Amino acid sequence: MKREIYDEDHEAFRASVKEFVDRSVLPHAEEHIKAKALPREFWLEAGKQGLLGLCIPEEYGGADAGDYRFNAVLQEELAKAGAAYPTCHGIHADITAPYIVELGTEEQKQRWLPGVASGEILLGIGMTEPSGGSDLAALKTTAVRDGDSWIINGSKTFITNGYSGDLFVTAVRTDPEKGPKGITLFGIEATMEGFSRGRKLDKVGMEESDTAELFFENVRVTDAEIIGELNMGFIHMMQKLPQERLGCAVANIAHAKQILLETIDYAKERQAFGAPIGTFQHNKFLLADLVTRIEAAEAYIDKCVLNHSQGTLTAIDAAKAKWFSSQVQSEVLDHCVQLHGGYGFMNEYRVARAWRDARVTKIWAGSNEIMKELIGRDLGL
Repeated sequence: MKREIYDEDHEAFRASVKEFVDRSVLPHAEEHIKAKALPREFWLEAGKQGLLGLCIPEEYGGADAGDYRFNAVLQEELAKAGAAYPTCHGIHADITAPYIVELGTEEQKQRWLPGVASGEILLGIGMTEPSGGSDLAALKTTAVRDGDSWIINGSKTFITNGYSGDLFVTAVRTDPEKGPKGITLFGIEATMEGFSRGRKLDKVGMEESDTAELFFENVRVTDAEIIGELNMGFIHMMQKLPQERLGCAVANIAHAKQILLETIDYAKERQAFGAPIGTFQHNKFLLADLVTRIEAAEAYIDKCVLNHSQGTLTAIDAAKAKWFSSQVQSEVLDHCVQLHGGYGFMNEYRVARAWRDARVTKIWAGSNEIMKELIGRDLGL
C-alpha cells in the first residue's frame, strides 16, 4: 500500500540518510556489536551530515526541520540497519535534545546545543532507577539545597548512551514532601565531580547500544543546571513522553518490516522437499498474514506521525502506538525466526539478532502494561 504522509522533500532526505547508513553504519555493524557501543566517529559523522539537530534551531548549529516527519524518516532508515541505531540516536536527538531546546535557558542552549548538533556532546536521559522501573513518580535520587548549590545523590539504571554520554538530563527529587510535584530536571555533565558510571550492562539484545548505570555521590550543581522549572520535572517528562513513545513505534515497525522483507527473500530461495519453502501453503499464508499486520500497523503509526507533526497527537494515541507496534514487531520477528529454521537461532543471522533486540520494546518507554493502563483510564475505567 502506498504511504501518503511523505512528500518529495522527505524522500530526498530519506535517500541522504540511506547513503549515510550504507557508508557509515552497515560496514561497521560487527565492530559496533563487539564494542557494545557506537564509537564517537559515528556521532561526529552523523553531526556532519546534519542528522543530530533536526529539532535544534539553526543559530545553535541545528537544522530546525520543524516537521517531525523528517525525524520519522531518519528513525526508519536507521532501524533497517538494526534496532539499536534508532534507539541510541533517538535518545540523543529526539528524546533528550528537545528538553534543552524547549525548556533550556539561553545560556544552556549556547553551552550545550552546538555540541549536541555536531556529535561532540552525546546526550542521555536519567529517568529509570533500580527500584522504580516505569514508576517515575517514585524516584529516589535527591537534590538538597546547600547555599547557592544543590547536592545530588542517587543512581539511575538502564541508561542508553550511559557509558559514553557527556550530558544527562536527570530527574531528581528536590522536594520530598510534594511527591510528583517535587521533581526537577538537571543537566549533569559527566565531568562533574562525584559523577560516575558502572560497566556496560550485559543485555539480551541491543548489543550496539551502550547501556549503563549512573551514580551521583555529592554531585554539586547550581540553578544554572536546572532545565525547565523547579519542581516541574514530572510534568515536563509527561509532556515529552508522547514523542518518545511515537519514536519507538516508528522504529519498531520499520525494524520488523525490514526483517520480514529479508525473510520473504529467504523463503523464495531456501529449498526443502524439492521446492522453495515459501511455496508451502502454510508458509505462504503466514507471510500473507505478517505482511498485512505490518502494513496495518504502519498505517496507524503514519497517522500518528502526521498528527504529531501537526501538533495534535494525544498521549493516549502515542501509548496505543507504542504498545501495539512492539507487540506486532515481536510477533512478526518470532515467525521470521521460525521460517529460518535452525539458522534463525544463529547469531550470525540478522533475524536472530533482530528477534533478541525486539524483546525490550515491550518493556521500555513505559511497559506495555502501563500503556494499557493509560488507555483504560482514558476509557473511564
